[in-house]
This record gives sequence, C-alpha cells and structure tokens, in this order.
Amino acid sequence: MCTPDISPLGGSLQNTPLKFTVYTLENGLEVVLYPDHNIPVAVTSIMYHVGSKDDPENRRGFAHFFEHLLFEGTQNIPRGEWFKLVSTNGGTNNANTSDDRTYYYEVFPSHQLELAIWMEAERLRHAIINQIGIDTQKEVVKEEKKMRYDNRPYGHLLAEVKKHLFPSHPYRNTTIGEVEDIDASTLIEFKNFYKKFYIPNNAVLVIAGNFEIEQTKNWIQKYFGSISSGSKIERKKILELPISDTIIAEYEDPNVQIPMLVLAYRTPSMKDKDSRILDFISSYFSDGQSSKLYKKLVDEKKMALQVGAFNISLEDYGLYIIYALPMTGIDLNDLKKEIDEEILQLQKAPISNHDFLKLKNKYQNHLIDNKTSLETIAHDLATFHLLYKDIHLINTEFDLLNSINQNEIQLVSQFYLNPHQRLELVYKPKNIL
Repeated sequence: MCTPDISPLGGSLQNTPLKFTVYTLENGLEVVLYPDHNIPVAVTSIMYHVGSKDDPENRRGFAHFFEHLLFEGTQNIPRGEWFKLVSTNGGTNNANTSDDRTYYYEVFPSHQLELAIWMEAERLRHAIINQIGIDTQKEVVKEEKKMRYDNRPYGHLLAEVKKHLFPSHPYRNTTIGEVEDIDASTLIEFKNFYKKFYIPNNAVLVIAGNFEIEQTKNWIQKYFGSISSGSKIERKKILELPISDTIIAEYEDPNVQIPMLVLAYRTPSMKDKDSRILDFISSYFSDGQSSKLYKKLVDEKKMALQVGAFNISLEDYGLYIIYALPMTGIDLNDLKKEIDEEILQLQKAPISNHDFLKLKNKYQNHLIDNKTSLETIAHDLATFHLLYKDIHLINTEFDLLNSINQNEIQLVSQFYLNPHQRLELVYKPKNIL
C-alpha cells in the first residue's frame, strides 16, 4: 500500500521557470514580453502606478474613477465604441483599481495583437476627457458604490477597518471614494490627474501569449515609442506610528441583522516576507472546514455561523483581519476569547508537521495553477515588476515559500497578532425606527 506524498512539491508537480524579456522604451515605459505558443491568444495589459492612495486631497475616488473614464473613448476611438471594437474582433477586456495601481487588459486572438497594442497606446496618448464623459461615469460610479458598499450587508467593513488602522496614511480611504468629492470635482482636475499619472514612465506594459517577439517590439515602438514621458512623480513615504493600545470601535449598518466581531491588525508591506507568512497563518486559521477557527467555532462548539481570517497585502502596509458572525445567543466577547485562545496557542508552540506540509502544498499548488492562466501570468508579471520591484518573483516564489518554516510562523504570530496592537470593531445592526 502506498503512502500519499504530502511533502512540498510531491508527486508530479513541476515548477517550470517562465522565460520573458524585459526592456524599457526611451520614454520610460517598461515592457515585459512573455511568449507562449501553446494557446492562440495574446493578453495585452498595462498597469499604471496610481491607485486610491494617490487620490488628491478631498478628491477621494479619482484613481478608481479613471478606471471607468478611460473607456469613454480617444481621438481615434469614438465615444461608446471601445467595447464594440473589442467584441467585434473576438476579444474581451476589463480593468480594476486597488490602493496602489490601476490595471487594464485585453485578451484577443493572436492575429489581433496589433489592435490591442494600438488601443492601449490610444488610451495613454490621448484619451478624451470631457464633461459629458465625466457626468456619465459619475452616475455609473454612484450606482456601483450603492450596490457594492452602501446597500450591501457588511459593505462598509473594510472602510471602517482602514479608517482606524491608518489615521495618517491614505490607505485610510476606500478605492471607490466618496460621492461628494467626485461631485465637487472639475474638468480641469480630471485632466491634471490624467496628465500627472497616465504617462509612459509610470507604467508597465505586458504582452503574454502567442506572438513573435520582434514583430511585437516593432508594434510597441510604433504606437508607444513617440508618446512623451511625463514629469517624475514624487511619492511621499507616510509612516504610521505603531499601534500600542487596543483600538475599540463600533459601526452601525442598517443592512445587517447579525453583529460581526472584527479583529484587525496593521501588517507589513507585500514586499516583506512576513506578509507571505501571514497568508499561511490565514489559511491555517480559516481555509476549509478542517482549519482551526472553523473547526472549533463553527463545527465543534457551534458558536459561530461564519469565521474567517485574511491578509490584505499592499505596497506600503498590509491589513490582517479576523472576523466572526455569532450564532443566536452567543456573546461577541465569548467569540473573541475563543479566537484569542487559538492565536495564543499558535504563539506558544509551532504548528504540527502535518498542518505545515498541508499549508505548503496548498500554496505551491496555487502557484502552479496560476501558471496555467495567461491572464494571471500577465497580471503577476506586471505586479512583481511595478510594485514588488522584483519581476523574477514569478519564478522564485517557490523558493520563497519553501524557505518559510514553522518557527517563522510562530514568530510572526507573536510579533503582529497581539491584543494591544489591534482594532476591535463591533459591526452591528442599526435600528431604524
């Protein structure tokens, strides 16, 4: 009888290094080319180093607003034609914004790669920013905010956590922003934001998929090469004072009927190894029915309807959040006590060999799965190059994960997950008379 191999990279799992080319145009645009001739498509993506942390003072939501606004059209793509142009040529596209960056991408059949490169160059060279587009997208963003935040149960959870963990850093703001700031903004403010951040020397362009390198380089030079670089963006490093006393807070939400206990900690940058270790701890606590918090609070003691832990990794800092929804009649303080017992247990003794190997396998399998998706590869190449400043992480993540040990997991839990270093938030129903 064979014993299952749960050692790291057991069985037939392989970690094949990706081969890519990196170069820079004269205008400062960073370019990454990853050819893969196994699939007849090409992903064209561009990541700009601008996110909600770059929103101007009293103009919260600008970076996210541009995610919408820059689909309005350009000098050569009429208003309302962007998505039609993509779909009629067999492609798909999308965009998203975070605290740190804005990301646009298209997936086209390989023979339409030149079209995709031209479209992204159009967006960068001369997007149309006018009042009709701004007014249209204001209504779109307002509806998105209502749907995803204002009218959604626990929709303001992250906003409340960030507000308390980051009293000084712009991470205190949400990506969606505030309606009053967008309403008060002017056309010239939008044009100035575009001029400042949408410049070649603030972006990385990634092409991944079935293409010929020299031809693609020629297209990139043809469409992007003549775009002028912009002024260097000066970024202030804003440091938060360490949290030394427990922050106690409440928030009332008319959209919820069950209170939520939230324990939140400020954690290090995504570039710090400790951030990866906190990902491990999240999975150990709450990923799957055999995880420590789920098994204890939901399955065995039946004290919680739901429990979870997750680490949000950002460029300057991170957030580690543990939450729980109580069963009827269960006091939130009792839930907190049970959670703290599990944290203390992790701080007192390393996790078991079995649990540790399960964690490693889970993350290594995740990395392998990521390498089967061109869209994920393109995104990761852009992220590692722009935010981590280490594009070779695409190939060295396995080594990084393999270097994590049980002692480090214990030490990281001791360093970050202490009651005096956290926010304790009661997110509760609001009684409406």
